[in-house]
Amino acid sequence: MHGYRSTLAPMAGAPAKARLSRYYPWLVFALSFGLLLSDYMSRQVLNALFPMLKLEWGLSDTELGALGGVVALMVGVLTFPLSILADRWGRVRSLTLMAALWSLATLGCALANSFGEMFIARLCVGIGEAAYGSVGIAVVVSVFPRHLRASLSAAFIAGGAFGSVLGMGLGGVISAHFGWRVAFAGMAIFGLILVALYRLLITEKGLLARRQELGEDVSASQKQAKLELRPLVSALFSTRSILCAYVGSALQLFVMASMLAWLPSYFGRYYGMSGAQAGLTAAAFVLIGGAGMIMCGAFTDWISRHIPTRKWIVAIAYSVLCCVLLGAAFQLPPGTAQLVLIGAGMLLAGGTAGPASAAVANLTSPAIHGSAFATLTLVNNLLGLAPGPFFTGLIADHIGLRGALQFLPLVGLLAAVCFVIGRRTYSADVHRLERMRAAAGNS
Repeated sequence: MHGYRSTLAPMAGAPAKARLSRYYPWLVFALSFGLLLSDYMSRQVLNALFPMLKLEWGLSDTELGALGGVVALMVGVLTFPLSILADRWGRVRSLTLMAALWSLATLGCALANSFGEMFIARLCVGIGEAAYGSVGIAVVVSVFPRHLRASLSAAFIAGGAFGSVLGMGLGGVISAHFGWRVAFAGMAIFGLILVALYRLLITEKGLLARRQELGEDVSASQKQAKLELRPLVSALFSTRSILCAYVGSALQLFVMASMLAWLPSYFGRYYGMSGAQAGLTAAAFVLIGGAGMIMCGAFTDWISRHIPTRKWIVAIAYSVLCCVLLGAAFQLPPGTAQLVLIGAGMLLAGGTAGPASAAVANLTSPAIHGSAFATLTLVNNLLGLAPGPFFTGLIADHIGLRGALQFLPLVGLLAAVCFVIGRRTYSADVHRLERMRAAAGNS
């Protein structure tokens, strides 16, 4: 009888373990996505509080801009080095430390009594957020099979858009009823709760076990995680296709970032909307852009499930169609037809995020995914997110905002060219990487 019980015990435990294995990746995604929401909520809540801070402390627009800009500056400067450290130190430990820092720094914003104190707190928010996007997406793709990478990458990246809307929307509502300090505190508490849940439920051991289930050679990956700087950089820039993925992604985000930055002004100038109306209308298009990222990522995985190179064809299509739709939209006078075309263009504007991220993941070892996505984030910022709004405004000063937005979609054609070039060598580059992994595993 005792022997009978002992044979039943493993059998009874097997289904429970299988269920845990099935749900664990989605738990990782949900908590990582939640922390990304917290990241952007903590970053963007400030925008909703500008009028109150300006009135209470007598701040200039330059000072207000500095409070927002210092976060982006820290993200741009620190993303790459902190992501390399996270790959070596442990991603779970690194993510929870980052999130705890930006949440506590956001709480510091609630307690600030001067511009100087607020500036230091915002600087710490930027330090905490610097590498979260790159390391977080590396964790997410590590627990899912390859054929889901475009969907999951796009859905994760879209969290930035949703978090921005939540931060500005909730920040405005909370501050109107309870004051700006409570708005900051609310964002901080949300982040700290998620930090506690993440630390409790997600472990390096669990991530390692999942990677082994997916058939990854973990021992070879651990060797690559300890690469010196020169071979690491070589691995991150070793192929033409990965360079094209970096640049193509950034150029398409040039278009999206410019649209998000200037749509409120466009609606105010050409549709006669008030500031509040223009902001809410622009927020709706931000949500369309975020939803489009998820939809385009899912469609990319579906259509390229058995033929991976189709990811590049789909990315080309997204860039070209977005250019056509937005280009046609700004040739029309303000009205319903223009708004429909802008919405359709925004649905595709971030569509290349999923295919580009999946390509970067497939072209690098899982052990250095944090560094790879940090490189993608760096290029996205340097070539897309940072210069897009600036150069659009620069052109608008000479030919008007509508004229600038008529030319803006053409940048998407340059993104399409990058994806065309990258597709030509993608298969060969992936096969070469797989041969190198096999050789490393046998050594």
